[in-house]
Amino acid sequence: MDLLSSMVILAFIYATPILVAATGALYSERSGVTNIAIEGIMTIGGFVAATVTTLTEDQLGSWAPWLGILIGAVLGLIYSALHAYVSIDLQGDQTISGTALNMLSLGISVYFCQIIFHQQRTRAFQRGFVKMDIPVLSDIPILGNLFFKRIYITFYVALLIVLLTYIILWKTPYGLRLRAAGEHPSAVDSLGISVRALRYSGVLISGFLGGLAGGIMVLTQATQFSAGSIHGVGFIAMAALIFGRWNPWGILGSSIFFGFSQIFSIFSRDIPLLENVPGEFFYALPYALTVLAMVAFSRKSAAPKAVGVPYSSTH
Repeated sequence: MDLLSSMVILAFIYATPILVAATGALYSERSGVTNIAIEGIMTIGGFVAATVTTLTEDQLGSWAPWLGILIGAVLGLIYSALHAYVSIDLQGDQTISGTALNMLSLGISVYFCQIIFHQQRTRAFQRGFVKMDIPVLSDIPILGNLFFKRIYITFYVALLIVLLTYIILWKTPYGLRLRAAGEHPSAVDSLGISVRALRYSGVLISGFLGGLAGGIMVLTQATQFSAGSIHGVGFIAMAALIFGRWNPWGILGSSIFFGFSQIFSIFSRDIPLLENVPGEFFYALPYALTVLAMVAFSRKSAAPKAVGVPYSSTH
């Protein structure tokens, strides 16, 4: 039981940044803009969050990581504006734009690490997020150990983001218009609604949540930011979006699935049937599953019809 509860809790921790980033990508793709720059946005968010936490933890104490992920999210939003401008106003190739931002983000982060910390990584922070037991709920037999003990509060923030996303996209006029912009932008335009504004909002929200995801990942899974801190999780988030069929609840399930795939390398030696399997297999598993998910679901895709297609709005 202790092994199972440890695996479940760690899976939730690993799934949290995937879930937040994939939910962010959902806004962009539902608006009609492909945003594979999530990896780069997470890199910027992780670097900023670690830097802010390191520089303010002596003054702010336990509030420093909260300020860090907030500023990281804002910088992620600003960084995503570059992608929005190229994709929407210049009608450039969205895949090339996203790839360029992914490559640029690493250079920017390492460059500013060198300026601020005189090394290619941030200084180790002492006050990242701390695991906690949820009062009352942690006392529930069995379920308390599985879901509410030794976990970061950021996991529940991610769940709240999923719930709010479902309400916003499926229960509000704004959500209906945003989804319509990704399906039939000409119909939206004919009603006098700005497709440009809707797509900008989708990309900027995805940037905010991508930056938030990067900050959460660094402050819960590391002690400092380095060039390898994000290590492909942004691409796993894109796979979770596809695997979840562009739906918040599907994304929740697929993110937890990918979270479990990441922790197998940690616990493989403790499971009798897996103890003789080479550890390298489990390290590669999340990325292999990402490729398989892309192959399995790309042809049966539920992607918005106009995603990735530039549109010249008249409003």
